[in-house]
Amino acid sequence: MTLMLTSVLSSAEAMLALERGADIIDCKDPSRGALGALPMDEIEAIVTAVDGRRPVSAVVELPHDSAHAHSAIGAVAETGVDYVKFALPMTPDAREVVAGLAPLAAKVRLVPVLFADLDPDFDLLGDLSAAGFHGAMLDTAHKGRGRLLDCMRLDALAQFVRACRAKKLVSGLAGSLEAPDVPRLLVLNPDVLGFRGALCDGGERRSTIDADAVTLIRDLIRQALAPGEREEEIDHVFVRDLVLPVEIGAYAFEHGHAQRVRFNIDVEVLRVSGPDDMRMVFSYDVIMDAIKIILAAGHIELVETIAERLAESVLLHERARAVSIEIAKLDVAPPASVGVSIRRERASVLAAPLPANVAL
Repeated sequence: MTLMLTSVLSSAEAMLALERGADIIDCKDPSRGALGALPMDEIEAIVTAVDGRRPVSAVVELPHDSAHAHSAIGAVAETGVDYVKFALPMTPDAREVVAGLAPLAAKVRLVPVLFADLDPDFDLLGDLSAAGFHGAMLDTAHKGRGRLLDCMRLDALAQFVRACRAKKLVSGLAGSLEAPDVPRLLVLNPDVLGFRGALCDGGERRSTIDADAVTLIRDLIRQALAPGEREEEIDHVFVRDLVLPVEIGAYAFEHGHAQRVRFNIDVEVLRVSGPDDMRMVFSYDVIMDAIKIILAAGHIELVETIAERLAESVLLHERARAVSIEIAKLDVAPPASVGVSIRRERASVLAAPLPANVAL
């Protein structure tokens, strides 16, 4: 299950986020940049207001001096927060910084942040795991220059989430995320999605949090139908006649170059009772993203492999009930086409309510 992290700058905002269903309350000052720290007394006030009902994280502006870094992290940890976040420096001594913080990682759940727009080194995830860090987040350093999805392709984000999982690190994605990004990122199954701007008046991250905006994101992140939610009509969302160059084929002569492949996908999507807004919508971007991620992996021998992977990915979406896929190779025997057609279904699974004391 993916959790919703909400960045707040006051105890009043923390209470609103808590009431509207945020899973993690994150203490951060948006006026100080991507990872601006709040004053210590404000962090303490937020921890007191939340009173253990949800985990609380807080940002530390990490000093370059190792001793001062230990002191800064320790001071924030003493406020009672559950996690401490900080920007992982993308400098030649990054591995030394990680190793130097290892003793603290045994006492405090540390979550370093890598920036997607600053050429992050995913190889550092292995060092974080070895040092006992709790997790890692991807964010954007330069707000206003684009969303996370503008800075990094879906297949690279999927690689980050998979690498974190392999290293037993909690994975988080953030970075000027907007509501339409949520269903696209949920199929990657990150542990956390983080928000600030999308929750504020006018999308301005320095403004106050808007209750309705928090509710919208909360509803979009729900992984399955809520208990008692009634099923109704089935809609069909489709992508037709999409032709892409694909490295595919089992024969030797098919290796080393791409050939044209046509995709036709039809997804049967559950429509539920409720207002006519994006919470009820299955985005065709989910289909397009799944295709891009699969093809980015490199040469694939069988069209059947692509079809099965695509069905598995699409059916991760909570509203998708079945998918029909036709994949045709167009260059084998033109003007004829050859390929495969499959249909796959999944059972509807109801998610249990999130416990009040949920923790990563």
